[in-house]
Amino acid sequence: MTAIKHALQRDIFTPNDERLLSIVNVCKAGKKKKNCFLCATVTTERPVQVRVVKVKKSDKGDFYKRQMAWELRDLAEVDAKDASKENPEFDLHFEKVYRWVASSTAEKNSFISCIWKLNQRYLRKKVEFVNVSSQLLEELPKAEESAPSGESQSVAGGDEDALDDYQELNAREEQDIEGMMEVCEYAISNAEAFAEKLSKELQVLDGANIHSIMASEKQVNILMQLLDEALSEVDTIEGKMSSYEEMLQSVKEQMDQISQSNRLIQISNTNNGKLLDEIQFLVNYMDLSKGHIRALQEGDLSSSKGIEACINASEALLQCMNVALRPGHEKLMAVKQQQHLFTELRDTFARRLTNHLNNVFVHQGHDQSSMLSQHMAELTLPKHNPLHRDLLRYAKLMEWLKNTQREKYEGLSRTYVDYMTRLYEREIKDFFEVAKIKMAGTAKEGKGNKFATLPRKESALKQETESLHGSSGKLTGSTSSLNKLAVQGSSSRRSQSSSLLDMGNMSASDLDVADRTKFDKIFEQVLSELEPLCLAEQDFISKFFKLQQHPTLAQVEVEESDGVVPSRQPPPGEYRHFISSTEKDMVRLMMNKVFQSIETELNSLIALGDKIDSFHSLYMLVKMSHHVWTAENVDPASYLSTTLGNVLVTVKRNFDKCISGQIRQMEEVKISKKSKVGILPFVAGFEEFAELAETIFRNAERRGDLDKAYVKLIRAVFMNVEKVANESQKTPRDVVMMENFHHIFSTLSHLKISCLETERREAKHKYTDHLQSYVINSLGQPLEKLNHFFEGVEARVAQGVREDEVSYQLAFNKQELRKVIKEYPGKEVKKGLDNLYKKVDKHLCEEESLLQVVWHSMQDEFIRQYKHFEGLIGRCYPGSGITMEFTIGDMLEYFSSIAQSH
Repeated sequence: MTAIKHALQRDIFTPNDERLLSIVNVCKAGKKKKNCFLCATVTTERPVQVRVVKVKKSDKGDFYKRQMAWELRDLAEVDAKDASKENPEFDLHFEKVYRWVASSTAEKNSFISCIWKLNQRYLRKKVEFVNVSSQLLEELPKAEESAPSGESQSVAGGDEDALDDYQELNAREEQDIEGMMEVCEYAISNAEAFAEKLSKELQVLDGANIHSIMASEKQVNILMQLLDEALSEVDTIEGKMSSYEEMLQSVKEQMDQISQSNRLIQISNTNNGKLLDEIQFLVNYMDLSKGHIRALQEGDLSSSKGIEACINASEALLQCMNVALRPGHEKLMAVKQQQHLFTELRDTFARRLTNHLNNVFVHQGHDQSSMLSQHMAELTLPKHNPLHRDLLRYAKLMEWLKNTQREKYEGLSRTYVDYMTRLYEREIKDFFEVAKIKMAGTAKEGKGNKFATLPRKESALKQETESLHGSSGKLTGSTSSLNKLAVQGSSSRRSQSSSLLDMGNMSASDLDVADRTKFDKIFEQVLSELEPLCLAEQDFISKFFKLQQHPTLAQVEVEESDGVVPSRQPPPGEYRHFISSTEKDMVRLMMNKVFQSIETELNSLIALGDKIDSFHSLYMLVKMSHHVWTAENVDPASYLSTTLGNVLVTVKRNFDKCISGQIRQMEEVKISKKSKVGILPFVAGFEEFAELAETIFRNAERRGDLDKAYVKLIRAVFMNVEKVANESQKTPRDVVMMENFHHIFSTLSHLKISCLETERREAKHKYTDHLQSYVINSLGQPLEKLNHFFEGVEARVAQGVREDEVSYQLAFNKQELRKVIKEYPGKEVKKGLDNLYKKVDKHLCEEESLLQVVWHSMQDEFIRQYKHFEGLIGRCYPGSGITMEFTIGDMLEYFSSIAQSH
């Protein structure tokens, strides 16, 4: 190995200014054994760089070559695999892990020791050595001794010399060596002779030193004597020090005893202070005054003063029960006794409060029931403000009960809800029965209806409104008394449901606008009475049961998995299962239970109003929308907003049904074949409907619904006008279209409905087109032959015949023209126009008054045709001198005299 080392140093490292310090023969672990050498080297130039170099033989095997090198500063870890057993394997962790197997364990240990020394000497960042014996790292000489003699010793010795014995010369030493070399002439040329000379001089100096030491024996003996005397003095001083130490030890023990006593006294004082603080804490926070105890046990819950005392006592009790005890307090007997006393006081007062409030609910309810008879004949609901005012005195006690006795609090909540449900159900039912009586009376007032003028007994009232109740809120039982009251009457009275056809056939008095106005007032009064009632009750429930302050209640089983309040009303026995996770839902559930009959009664009332007159849905849609909008502004999630929103859906459905009914009746209209058509009933009815709707929906929130209905109705009107015009036999189609679209155009222009502006222009266009068509077709009859002649002339010109050559056509020569003109003298023309006037008068209806408009249009058209005929004569028969038998002045006189004579 020594020879290999020298060869590597000579051939590879000396040319690169490097010194080889350690070498190990290795092969890669787990592969074919291709041996190579790992070398630890340092550079000879400063700063020193330390490397690990991989060297292997060339392929031919005649020399060594440098294959790879790693900087020692990049080495992160050296793993020797096993620190206790001999193992030739080891790992070097650079950027990747290199696994090696050394040819012997001694070589591996020597190489790792060299790496360790280089790391300690040259690197700031220390390499981590794993599974390496500490003896190997700390005692290098022993490791060298354990290595085999020969090459290992030489390598290790070389390493030691290179790493430990080498010292750099200082300046003084350099000067001395230079001086010695200057004295000796052959110091450079013959280094061996120079070294031998220096060795001889060193021997001489060593001998001189020995003689000098032997000559100074006397002084040495004196020095030794002095050292013996010094040692005896030291022994004397040590004896005194020992005695002093024993004395100080006794003092130390006494001081320790005093310190221990003082510490015990201090601990005792501290403990006494803490004990006093604990006692003071318990006395201050767990002591309830006798006055509070007396108020909780026997305080008057009916007087304001007694209620206030009970409130103060309950709050003090709650503070005592909720005091945060410190660790260990609960084990004290006095604390246990106080807690037991507080529990008894809490339970006693909770029972007294629950019983008293139950009695208050019953007592106040009886007083409220006695007031029902006062509101029977009026459309008003009893006010519960006195009951709410009396109960709100107990609001703080209810909050205390909620925080301390949840079961009793929930029991009181259920008791209040169940009792008030029955009370409100009676009040609301009676209220709606009175409303139905008044609403049904609007259909019979002025017609001798005894139902509207005579008081009714409650039993008869229930019998007549029984069929109006149902789960869906719709009317059932067509033979019920209220149904009969709503639809019976003389033959002149309109039927059960209004329609555009009915309105078109009735006078303004028959439309009975006053009845609708009265219905509107009744419906508004119903909503106005319900709104403050619901808001007041919801406000009371929130304040009395303290449901508006905290975000959540105790979790109770909810029947709906998603936590949404169920739309159906829970049966009385299932109220507990409908407690929601939020207090807002709790309020809504209580309100749903208390007012469970409102939505049903409202739907029943709406169904009755719709059955009496389907146009009532317009009033109801506007009123209901306004109240829903108002309720949502107050609280979008309130019971009132939700309930009115549900009812609004029913009203909107009835409104849509009303519009669909009108359209269906338009499609089913039948026109008499023996009489002229005139203004169609549904056209006139649309005008009445639009005027009524504009009055009702003025500044309404649901204007968009009306606009959509307008568009549906007007399109149906347009379609059915054309349908009737096509089917008409007595009246010409153009007349039906002209008159009805003129009426529609006039109506839309008068009402100025913005969403129907397109339909207004379309109606005007249709009216104008059919007026022109009717005029042209009618004028062709008085001058039929003359029209046919000139139509033939125009046809020849259109076929390519020159205008001045038309007169050479056999059928259209001058003689034929004169013959046709002679058949229409002025007298004959006037007669034909007179007959035309009479015919137009028969076609047109009186209510639209379009006769003069049509006659004037005919006059203009006749003049236009006359000028057109004269132009054709001038162009096709030039120089013939042929003219009409009458002039334009004659025509104007004919039209004027005919119009005046009729």
